[in-house]
Amino acid sequence: MTPPLNRRAWLSGAAGLALAGCDRVTQAPATLSGLAAVERFTESAQRRVVGRHILAREYPESAISPDFRANGTTNPDNPDYQAHLASGFVDWRLEIGGLVEQPLSLSLADLRLAPSRTQVTRHDCVEGWSCIGKWKGARLGPLLDRAGLKREARYLAFFCADTLELTFDGTGDYYETISVVDAYHPQTLLAYEMNDRTLPVEHGAPVRLRLERQLGYKMAKYVMRIEAIESFDHLGRGKGGYWEDRGYQWYAGI
Repeated sequence: MTPPLNRRAWLSGAAGLALAGCDRVTQAPATLSGLAAVERFTESAQRRVVGRHILAREYPESAISPDFRANGTTNPDNPDYQAHLASGFVDWRLEIGGLVEQPLSLSLADLRLAPSRTQVTRHDCVEGWSCIGKWKGARLGPLLDRAGLKREARYLAFFCADTLELTFDGTGDYYETISVVDAYHPQTLLAYEMNDRTLPVEHGAPVRLRLERQLGYKMAKYVMRIEAIESFDHLGRGKGGYWEDRGYQWYAGI
């Protein structure tokens, strides 16, 4: 008997097929508008059915993958990042600003003192592969409470150290955005440990986003700055993230 299709696997495969079919028809304005409407419906429906705070599945430590695949950039050549790496990130600071009452500048030590969570979860890539890892990090919600989000803040923008494409206008610099709703999910972390060790460079040191109810491309690595914003229309090419600017869906819920 054919086993039931896992929902995460189906979504990953469907996303891959959609991206593979990005020809002139799928890029037509009417088609893109239709896809955006479907995306908004999917986000709204999932939030109603699953709920805002339902946890992604967590696994026993025995399920941790022996080789967790590193995807995308594995060592940014950004000079500032390389200087921080050489010094062991002793002078690195995470800036949290934008639409907040009290901007924050946090060291790694500060993050380690913040309310934290440890979780063993599965990372599902849009390319179709999955790995299970153990993550520890500062919960994003309490940090936002500390900064004091302004009422007009709807999204969080994560600006990263890696550049995946050299462009004159900066649109090749890696960034990602998520909703404030997802930022307050209990499993949303700024992870500084992986599998009981300091987060490795290839997995986003010193800090990466963990957003366990969405696909892996939403989980930005090498996070340097976070800004609370009302809209992401002015960032990159206006779609909400480096990969979203190149055809991926902004809401990648699973």
